[in-house]
Amino acid sequence: MTFACFCGGVRLLTTKKPDFIHACNCDLCRKSGAHWGYFAPSEVTVTGQTATYRRHDKPEPGVDVHFCTGCGSTTHFRLTAAAVRKHGDVVMGGNACLIDETALEGIELRYPNGKAWSGEGEFGYVRASRILGTAA
Repeated sequence: MTFACFCGGVRLLTTKKPDFIHACNCDLCRKSGAHWGYFAPSEVTVTGQTATYRRHDKPEPGVDVHFCTGCGSTTHFRLTAAAVRKHGDVVMGGNACLIDETALEGIELRYPNGKAWSGEGEFGYVRASRILGTAA
């Protein structure tokens, strides 16, 4: 599976599909236009030049969001060094909006309420999930 930004300068390559995708409603995810599929960092190869953004509205941000320096597309996130020390280097997210939806057919799209999430525990959801490739 290949994730590619608009200009093609950044690619994420993985041999597996995500188990599910989050279309989070928090300000960062919503404004960056990202729907996250999750992977172990060892499962993904990233090529191309990225820059990062770390949110400033949280006392301990957990991720660095990467974007293409050419076209500005949000491509992926990696845990911050502090989050890796706390949890291990256990997850990264790839922006599933960079994949044609037909390649994601059969994957569950979930709608977590990240806007109301405290940063601990499970997400609540704002609406029922749907399976991609089927009627909404």
